[in-house]
Amino acid sequence: MIKSVSSHFSKLTGEAIGRTGRTAAVLAAAAALAVSLSAAAGTSRPGSEGGFTFRMVRTPGVPCLPHAGGSVTITRGSLNDTMTIKVHGLPKRTGFDLFVIQTPNKPFGLAWYQTDMKTNSKGQGTATVRGIFNVETFSVDVDPAHAVAPTHQYHLGLWFSSPAKPFQLGCEPGASVPIVTPFNGAQHAGIQILNTSNFPVNKGPLSHVKA
Repeated sequence: MIKSVSSHFSKLTGEAIGRTGRTAAVLAAAAALAVSLSAAAGTSRPGSEGGFTFRMVRTPGVPCLPHAGGSVTITRGSLNDTMTIKVHGLPKRTGFDLFVIQTPNKPFGLAWYQTDMKTNSKGQGTATVRGIFNVETFSVDVDPAHAVAPTHQYHLGLWFSSPAKPFQLGCEPGASVPIVTPFNGAQHAGIQILNTSNFPVNKGPLSHVKA
């Protein structure tokens, strides 16, 4: 009798342990999924008004302005899109230029000038642009002399308007003179400070906005 009871108790205990193990596995899987979703939300998320919101990050390899960053929301309209950009952690009262680009880092590929932006006394700035900023965004040149096939541009980049400013801030270690790039209206800009390299090269944030 005692042996029978002991055997029955062992069976029940084993079943309970098995259920506990399965429960623990389910909870662990749920926790892993929650961490994954949280990480994804850090890169992009639905906007508060139905738009698509994502982050811009400091350009890799730039050793200055460690707190520089930005947030972008694209809201679809019936004929075009509205893109709102907010940046922070930048030098105060400084001009910048925003481009839609093919790849986030050098050599950038095709680039499309969007807007100027100027920071306030706290190093913050904002701008709003209307255009096509979704999975259909592309450039093309059909002139046979220098044809460019339809090429999507799904990334964003923000450049200093002045070459002198990043040089003064120590953003170009080893450079004896300011680095000049063509990323403003006068084709005489500074280096890139923010981009969307937190997204894959061939899957930039604009590709996540449905047409």
